[in-house]
Amino acid sequence: MYELNMFRILLVLDIFNRTVVHAQGGNRHEYKPIHYSSSICDSSDPIKIVRTIKPQEVYIADLNLLEGIGKREKNFEIIEQVARKSKTMIDPGITSLSETYDILEIAQTVVLGTETASFDTIREVAAAHPGRVVVSIDKKHGKILSKDPDMPSDPFEIVEMLNEFDLQDIIILDLDRVGTSSGVDSQFLSKIVSMSNHSVLLGGGVRNTEDIETLEKIGLKGAIVATALHNGSIPLKLVQ
Repeated sequence: MYELNMFRILLVLDIFNRTVVHAQGGNRHEYKPIHYSSSICDSSDPIKIVRTIKPQEVYIADLNLLEGIGKREKNFEIIEQVARKSKTMIDPGITSLSETYDILEIAQTVVLGTETASFDTIREVAAAHPGRVVVSIDKKHGKILSKDPDMPSDPFEIVEMLNEFDLQDIIILDLDRVGTSSGVDSQFLSKIVSMSNHSVLLGGGVRNTEDIETLEKIGLKGAIVATALHNGSIPLKLVQ
């Protein structure tokens, strides 16, 4: 079995209406509860999944907030319980600094995605919470996902601009590849790593331990993974 050195594998929990769903291709309205497709879990309850898998690190996407459906309290209690059991980073669709304080009371790290956060918000939050912020560069259909007219359309330009901030990590999140096991773009990711002052994590497309080995060789520091764990392509030992 391939053994990791310092490479991190984070279990993804995409939570919608207090239920973990199977994210595929970024089409959130089509996501189904994870236990329908999982070979390792017979429940889609976030707490039961964490108890079963026992991950060292968890990445949570609050899909209700990312889609603008419901109040912040909808999944908060569930997320808080997960964060007590595993080191947790949370993407709750941040749009302003004020939304980060309650998140950082329960989790180690808050994720700001370009999908919801403007570049000014990223700058402000990074200054307020140095070392506790992860920025996710969100891509869909080959383009940066953002509502901010001032957000660069070139991911390499974004990476260079982020270099001046005190961040924990950056994530390259390719929503088209999420849940597809379509593999990784080594050439693109290698260039990202060469330009970034921060550790780089990948979300989307990771198929198996061979992909993990490739990512480690080109200098990435981790991957956020769901499908390859649930279908058995990546052994649970590596996320534990």
